[in-house]
Amino acid sequence: MSLRLFEGYGIELEYMIVDRATLKAKPIADLLLADFAGGPASDLSFGDTAWSNELVQHVIELKTDGPAPSLSGLADLFQRDLRRINEALEKRGAAILPSAMHPWFDPAVETKIWPHEYTEVYRTFDRIFDCRGHGWSNLQSMHINLPFTGAEEFGRLHAAIRLVLPLLPALAASSPLVEGRVTGLLDNRLAYYRMNSRRIPSATGQVIPEQVFTPEDYHREILERIWADTAPLDPEGLLRHEFANARGAIARFDRGAIEIRVIDVQECPAADLAIAELCCAVVQALVEQRLCDTAVQKGFEVPPLHTLFLSTMVQGEAAVISDRDYLSALGFPAGQRRSTAGELWAHLLEHLGVPRHPSLDLLLREGTLATRILKAVGPQASRGAQEEVYRALLRSAEEGQPFA
Repeated sequence: MSLRLFEGYGIELEYMIVDRATLKAKPIADLLLADFAGGPASDLSFGDTAWSNELVQHVIELKTDGPAPSLSGLADLFQRDLRRINEALEKRGAAILPSAMHPWFDPAVETKIWPHEYTEVYRTFDRIFDCRGHGWSNLQSMHINLPFTGAEEFGRLHAAIRLVLPLLPALAASSPLVEGRVTGLLDNRLAYYRMNSRRIPSATGQVIPEQVFTPEDYHREILERIWADTAPLDPEGLLRHEFANARGAIARFDRGAIEIRVIDVQECPAADLAIAELCCAVVQALVEQRLCDTAVQKGFEVPPLHTLFLSTMVQGEAAVISDRDYLSALGFPAGQRRSTAGELWAHLLEHLGVPRHPSLDLLLREGTLATRILKAVGPQASRGAQEEVYRALLRSAEEGQPFA
């Protein structure tokens, strides 16, 4: 049975498996799954949660096993699973490392494509796009799936999500380091993500989805264009599916949901779910027209939203928003001409009455996880400082504690 708006929530969390001693990526996701399944497996179900493989051997995904009726309690379930995984990995000298990018991962050398079930699809992605890059093999994220039933609900949900997408890096950036370097961007994962399908530009577009608000228009303007551009390189049609769409939010008509993809994974599930709760509260307020009319939301074109997205990708919570129409649409006090993205999130948290989780308080007080990582590694960002910080992040994941 299909779910109506906000009757369910699908959460997916991706984590890298690393060697406990060296913190180097360890491609043993298949061994981990086999340890629990008693034999080869790509998916495991535990009733309320599930685990599965991803494109590469060093990543494991934790997710709700189907839509959860509420976000409440999910952080505890995911933390329980993380502890079980780490207990199993400890026997193999490995552990889960949180955050969206490994700080000194070398994709050209360390990438190993999942070799088991579904590998023909992964091999096709690799053949077309070359997955030995950060945009494919070093980008751990949280996905939020929000359901809809029928064309009218799809249109309202898509309009609301488009408006929120550019703000999300200012809340969730956790990838400030690449190959041991401070790049000047807080969300390097998204910088690589937006370029990972450049051989077929229609696959990603401008990350912010186009102004299409019916399933028919979505298929014609987005999906059919991607499939047509991919067909010469994929004669078997293995990628003629909705997952070939790499925008920041994609319609999954096969499951009656829209999947949000621009959120970096955090240091522990409590932080992830706090962000998910605030994100979903803003989307719901927009869908219910408590901040502005749906017609206003549909009127926002891609270029200004894309510009804001690039700004938050670089500067996170410090990005300045001077688009008065955008601020007004999100309920920012009339007459104020500019705001930082962090100030806008703080306003939304207060205005919508979202519970003040400790992780959110920390985030809004001290900045995104990316900002906190940079403060911790210091201006020189030496390899020793990076190792110390990422070992602390490993402990945050194991203990379920925010990184401060």
